[in-house]
Amino acid sequence: MKKLMLGNEAIARGAYEAGVHVVSSYPGTPSTEITEFISKYDEIYSEWAPNEKVAVETAIGAATGGGRALSAMKHVGLNVAADPLFTVSYIGVNGGLVLVVADDPGMHSSQNEQDSRNYAIAAKVPMLEPADSAECKEFTKKAFEISEQFDTPVILRVTTRVAHSQSMVELEDRKEVPVKDYTKNIAKNVMIPANARPKHVMVEERTKALTEYNSASDLNKMEINDTKIGIIAAGISYQYAKEACPDASILKIGMINPMPEKLIREFAEKVDKIYVVEQLDPVIENYCRSIGIDVIGKEIFTLIGEYSTELLKEKILGEKPAEPMKASEPIPVRPAVMCPGCSHRGVFYVLSKLKLNVTGDIGCYSLGCAKPLESIDTIVCMGGSITAAHGMEKARGKDFARKTVAVLGDSTFVHSGITGLIDVVYNKGTTTTIILDNSITGMTGHQQNPATGFTIKNEPTRQVDLEMLAHAVGVDRVVIADPFDVDNFEKVVKEEIAAEEPSVIIAQRPCALIKKAGYTGRYVINDKCKNCKMCMKLGCPAISLTENGPKIDETLYVGCGLCPNVCKFGAIERA
Repeated sequence: MKKLMLGNEAIARGAYEAGVHVVSSYPGTPSTEITEFISKYDEIYSEWAPNEKVAVETAIGAATGGGRALSAMKHVGLNVAADPLFTVSYIGVNGGLVLVVADDPGMHSSQNEQDSRNYAIAAKVPMLEPADSAECKEFTKKAFEISEQFDTPVILRVTTRVAHSQSMVELEDRKEVPVKDYTKNIAKNVMIPANARPKHVMVEERTKALTEYNSASDLNKMEINDTKIGIIAAGISYQYAKEACPDASILKIGMINPMPEKLIREFAEKVDKIYVVEQLDPVIENYCRSIGIDVIGKEIFTLIGEYSTELLKEKILGEKPAEPMKASEPIPVRPAVMCPGCSHRGVFYVLSKLKLNVTGDIGCYSLGCAKPLESIDTIVCMGGSITAAHGMEKARGKDFARKTVAVLGDSTFVHSGITGLIDVVYNKGTTTTIILDNSITGMTGHQQNPATGFTIKNEPTRQVDLEMLAHAVGVDRVVIADPFDVDNFEKVVKEEIAAEEPSVIIAQRPCALIKKAGYTGRYVINDKCKNCKMCMKLGCPAISLTENGPKIDETLYVGCGLCPNVCKFGAIERA
């Protein structure tokens, strides 16, 4: 039976067919759907972990215990999980262990454009890179075989276009793989220096064996056509190259680390000129040059963003790209904005009004930096808001702290904000932290998290009490406030930033896109409107400015009731 599948769905299917027992992940676009699809298979235990490090450590524990285990994350999530990754490379596995990482060339939903292939090289673990959904499924299954054959974790790398595009996949039955026996093995599993030193020797020997294996592996594919042009590519770049240069000879690399040296040398002997087509860093290119093979790479191809068929036609074949179609009329700019009814809008309206310094974080609330709110000063990484504000205070003094707040979501706080709050308390900081508690993980598509009280399968579980947690780490001042009650929220913020001790404000209101929000009805602007444009300062896409003043678009408005709270003339009323 064949089915049209997203690459992410195919990876989930591959995990199912491979007999995987345990999956632990943290959501992050473009990897989120992998674990969401896996959660539909009752044969696999799956969970959302608080962060990627915890997820990978859980998967390592499952694999050490003899089960096949998988953890999926986006590229910046692998940064968080790098610590256990580098050590489990030395330890190896019992049951198979696969980490799936989704890179984001073009930064469609990310704060940087890193290339995760560098992690595989640095950690000295094999990495596979599928080029379509069918390979996503098959490479996932193959990754578990390689993991157990070579006693190693394996990374499966996809990029946004492979993760979120669809192609046909052949469905097969699940292979029931028994959980392997577990025996105490200190020399293998306990990485003190005395055990780690001989393990490093084993890792280097393993890399040599994997290099030999890869040169003969069917994961790679050599297509000899016109030998004037040869192209080496992997993943989605292979698809672009195949479409742009259908007559060229192509070496498609399926296992990107360690490189198939013999196969690359064989291909080089068959073609006159070699182009290396790879998005982001020159990983294949540098390897080819290191073994003495002359290639054309980043001297003509960019290090930045996504490639395209048109780009390759231009760079390899010299074909000028067609003139882009032009609209008959100028297209209005449509910047990204928070949704109508967004529970975060009231927070940033108040922070903007008070002209505070705001250290921000990763989440849909990052859009608080956009006009007209323009509230957020910094965004670095998950959980970085609290520690950034703390560092600013230590550099600039307490007077600066009286004008500064840190802002992050409930899921982000659980992910990596708790330790930052502990740092503030322990080191006598006075940072005010605002936790945006919208009852869900919003940015990646409404996943549950430890603060929602439900598991990945929507089963009730113990809910992290954010108020009690803040008190537990030493914060005496904790206030829960509704961000849509803007007058009270402003009062609360002023009080907390004035206090010369750490404080936490929990801005509690559900995301507008979940049923829990319970918004009903509609609002209209009546003749009391003075055209003061105060409602426009909210940046709500449902309110626009016309020749006759502000107007509420009934097709966008959700009935949240925020705008009446900023109108001082009673001009916005429920219809």
